[in-house]
Amino acid sequence: MPSVMDRTSEATSATSPRTDADRRFWATKVAFMVASFLSLALSVTLWALGNQTQAIFVGLWVPSIHSLGTLVLTGERTR
Repeated sequence: MPSVMDRTSEATSATSPRTDADRRFWATKVAFMVASFLSLALSVTLWALGNQTQAIFVGLWVPSIHSLGTLVLTGERTR
């Protein structure tokens, strides 16, 4: 009869690929969120400095980054 330790190590090894996939998914998600936040911060900074046209242009990157992130992450989960 297998001991508790044997069953625990078997369960851990069986779930590790799933955990690695989840880590990659969350790391990718965080990277896209950081990129969109930096774009928003840059846009606000440009606006405050008086460069309204550039601020609007950079501000439009935020939804584009979110859309790209959605496309990439949706492809990740279907595999």
